[in-house]
Order: sequence, then structure tokens, then C-alpha cells
Amino acid sequence: MRKTAFITGATSGIGEATARLFAKSGINLVICGRRAKRLELLKEELSNYSEVQTLLFDVRYQSEVQKAFETLPDDFKPIDILINNAGNAHGLSPIQEGSLDDWDAMIDGNVKGLLYVTKMIIPEMIKQKQGFILNIGSIASKEVYPNGNVYCASKYAVDALNKGMRIDLNQHNIRVGAIHPGLVETEFSEVRFKGDKDRAKGVYQGYKALQPEDIADIIHFVVTRPYHVNIEDLIVYPTAQASATILNKNG
Repeated sequence: MRKTAFITGATSGIGEATARLFAKSGINLVICGRRAKRLELLKEELSNYSEVQTLLFDVRYQSEVQKAFETLPDDFKPIDILINNAGNAHGLSPIQEGSLDDWDAMIDGNVKGLLYVTKMIIPEMIKQKQGFILNIGSIASKEVYPNGNVYCASKYAVDALNKGMRIDLNQHNIRVGAIHPGLVETEFSEVRFKGDKDRAKGVYQGYKALQPEDIADIIHFVVTRPYHVNIEDLIVYPTAQASATILNKNG
């Protein structure tokens, strides 16, 4: 039987690239996001390769997550692979100048949203005694950098939750892992800088950043290992990046 993957944040970047690769690999999909038009266009494209369901919700709101999940057809509710990809960064300023709204958005999306979605998926995985939860973190899960304060804190929480899930779900034969990318050229910086495209573009100039397809390829590799293999924690940089703060733009 075909496996079914549930991907949050599927309307752009890593989530969208992962959905494309999974579909072409014969994995059925539940693709989730906040932008209805993008979801429908992606569904239309990917339905040429696999069965696709869309769910329109914002992971920050538990009631939306639950209502959306309840609309899934029964044959899509046993989820084999959960990709917790949805997340965000808002602002890049010293802690004393931070915006409360930005803080709430990052904590609600990166931490609570991950929990809300995972809570809906876990019961069926426990019943099946198998499944794979893959959490998309960040190098910010491992290193704090200047002005990253609350974003880094939210991603450190993802790292801790990944470890906690793996411990708690071990007895149920459920695999849990995380991938922590460095700089990936997506809409990430445009969101962080409130739509300032010139500033966002500058983040990726002078070197070759990771592309969403690079991370999608790694995600696919991780989830398709033999079931006794669990790649539980993986950091991925572009060659030009040596740490959260060291980047060679002279190459």
C-alpha cells in the first residue's frame, strides 16, 4: 500500500519542494497551508502522480487544526509520515527592541503549532505501532545568534520537543527525527523583514545558498530508510556557511 504523508507549510519553500518529490515518489499527500489558491494549484499539479488532499488552516490556532483534520476522509487519517515544516521568523532586533506581536507569532507558529498538529497525528500512529515524525528545525535550534533571541528560543524548543517525542514514542515503535538547515533560499527572509524584498534578497547574495529541493531530497532520504534505521538529528549547511554567524561571501 502507498504511504501517506502530512506536510505543513506546503505552499512554499521546503514544504512545497518536499510535496513535489514525495508525489513523484508515489507517496499520497495531505498538503496543508494558509494560502488557498497555492494549495489548489499544487494539488492540481501533484494529482498527476499521487492522491492529494488539501487542508487550509493556520497551525497557530488549535481549533483550526482540529476542524481541518476532522474533514479528512477516513482513508487519509492514518498518517505514515508527518513533516512538521510550518514555521516563521518575524523581525531581527535586539531583545530590548523586540515586538510582542512578533514574539507571539514565532512561539505560536514554531512551537505551539508543531504541538497542535502532532497531537492530532500521534493517536493513529500509536494504534498502527509505526510512523515517522520529522521536525524541521534550523541551525537556530543549535546556536543563538545576535538579534535572533526569540526565534532561536522557539527553534531550541523544536530541538527539545524532537528529543522528547523520540523518548516518549519509542515504546510505540514510532520514529522521530529532525533536520536543521542553515541558510535556505526561500521566502523566509522576506517574511522576517516584513516584505522588504531588497533586504531579503541581500541575505542570499555573494554565495550559493541551499535550495528547497536540497532539503526535500534529504527529507526523502531520511524517511525512506529501512524501518530499523532512524536518522534522528541532522544539520545541513551550504558549503559557504560554517556556523550560524560565519558565512563566506567571497567564493
